[in-house]
Amino acid sequence: MQPVEEVEVEGVDYGWVMQTTFVVTILVGAPIVAFLSLFVTLESWGARAAFAVRVGAPIWFLTAVAVAVYARRTEAGDGYASPGDETGENDENGGI
Repeated sequence: MQPVEEVEVEGVDYGWVMQTTFVVTILVGAPIVAFLSLFVTLESWGARAAFAVRVGAPIWFLTAVAVAVYARRTEAGDGYASPGDETGENDENGGI
């Protein structure tokens, strides 16, 4: 079996940002769009889709910016690295 490749991420892990943006937007954005649709008459599926895009796009954008800022400030999504990983201090076998 071939070993799994590992990547050292310096700075923001944009893969983590994209995945987190997707999940948070679905969990938070979908209920917001559904709630706002209660106040608008949407007579066709085309009108419903257009409304979802018009309202969902800004929600997606704001979520992406917020997640990216969070990742930059807290080093989130850094591959679970902790300060002792370079020296092997956090290995299960005591760095052996």
